[in-house]
Amino acid sequence: MKKRVLSRGSAAAVPILVLLSILASGCGDGQAGGNSTSDIIVASTTSTKDSGLFDVLLPAFEQAYPDYRVKVNAVGTGEALKLGEKCDADVVLVHSPEAEEKFVTDEFGTERREIMYNEFVIAGAGADPAGADTAPDASTAFSRIAQTRSGFISRGDESGTHKAEKKLWVKGGVLTPSGVWYRSTGQGMGETLRIADETRSYVLVDLGTWLSMKDSLSGGVIVLLEGDPDLFNQYGVIPVNPERCPAVNARGAAAFADWLASPEGQNIIGEYGQEQYGRALFTPNAAQ
Repeated sequence: MKKRVLSRGSAAAVPILVLLSILASGCGDGQAGGNSTSDIIVASTTSTKDSGLFDVLLPAFEQAYPDYRVKVNAVGTGEALKLGEKCDADVVLVHSPEAEEKFVTDEFGTERREIMYNEFVIAGAGADPAGADTAPDASTAFSRIAQTRSGFISRGDESGTHKAEKKLWVKGGVLTPSGVWYRSTGQGMGETLRIADETRSYVLVDLGTWLSMKDSLSGGVIVLLEGDPDLFNQYGVIPVNPERCPAVNARGAAAFADWLASPEGQNIIGEYGQEQYGRALFTPNAAQ
C-alpha cells in the first residue's frame, strides 16, 4: 500500500526500483487497486470536525469508495487554503466564499462547489450586559458589545468564522476591536466556545458546533441572536489543482467532492443532527 504523509511540501527523491514497485502496485496515481487503499487528505475547517459531521460522512464515503481512505487536517479556513496552496492537501472543505473564489481564480483549485450551509449565532452570558438579544441585527449587537466593552472571545485565526466576525465589527462601526475586553484564542471553534462559556463572554459560533457542544458546556453562555441574513454561513469544497500540485490525489479529490454533492452525500448531511438535536446542523444545497 502506498503511504502518504500529511505534508508533501518537500518530497524526497525516490529510488527508481522503489518507484517501479509503487507503479506496479496500481496505486501510483491515487486510484487504488485490489485490496490496497490510497489516502485523500482533506484540509477542512474545524467546525465540520467539532460538529461531529465527519464522524458520519467519512465512514459512508469510504464504504461507497473502499479504495480510498480519508485523512482530515482540521484547521481554520485560512490555514486550510494555505495547505492547498502548498500542495499539502488533495481537497479543501471550508466556509469563506470570497477566499474560496480567490483560491480558484489563482489556480490553486480546480472548481468551487457549494455543498451545504448553516448560520452563525451570537452567544453570550444570560445576563447579556450589552443587550445583544434585543439588537435588531448582528452588526448592532457587535456595536453594543464594543460600546459596553463586554467580554468577547474571538478565534483570531483568519478562519471563516473569524472573517465573518471581522465583517460584523466593521459593519457595526468598529474597525479594529481591541482592549482587555477583546480576547483572541488562535484556536478552533470548539475550544474558543469553551473559553467563552468558562468566562461568560460573547462569541460568534457556527450553529453546528453550538448544537453539538451545548450540552457539554457549563451553561455560561446561551444563544442570544440568530436568524440575521449577515449570519449566513456557506460551505464549499474545492479539489486542489493537479497542474500546480502534481503529487495530489486528483482522482480521490474529485471522487470525494462528487460524492459530497451526490444525493447520497447530500441526504446524509441533511439528516445529520435531526434525531439527536431535533434539527439538522447543516442544510445541503449542492447543485444536482
